[in-house]
Amino acid sequence: MRMQWSIIFGLIFALLIALFAVINVDPVQVNFGFSIVSLPLILVILSCALIGGLIVGLYGIFRQYKQQRKIKSLTAELTQAQEKIATLEAASTVSAVPESVYPEGTSTFN
Repeated sequence: MRMQWSIIFGLIFALLIALFAVINVDPVQVNFGFSIVSLPLILVILSCALIGGLIVGLYGIFRQYKQQRKIKSLTAELTQAQEKIATLEAASTVSAVPESVYPEGTSTFN
């Protein structure tokens, strides 16, 4: 059911984009600094949206890569800390002094 709603919303969105494109076919002049080009308004709008989407997507990929590297280094640090804790616990049980030299129920004053 969820997939059907996604398809329905996608079709409605595509219909709105097509309607928007048909309405905005007026030519506009775009000044690139070194030349002036006359393009349909919808091409200018869609190309700007596409370029913006690409920039945001690349930023997201870069950020995800950076976070994965951080996770990897923190996981390695956690593993080292756990190994150190295990080593210290093993050393403390080996070198621990028994609580009582005398068997239970006996006393030094007998």
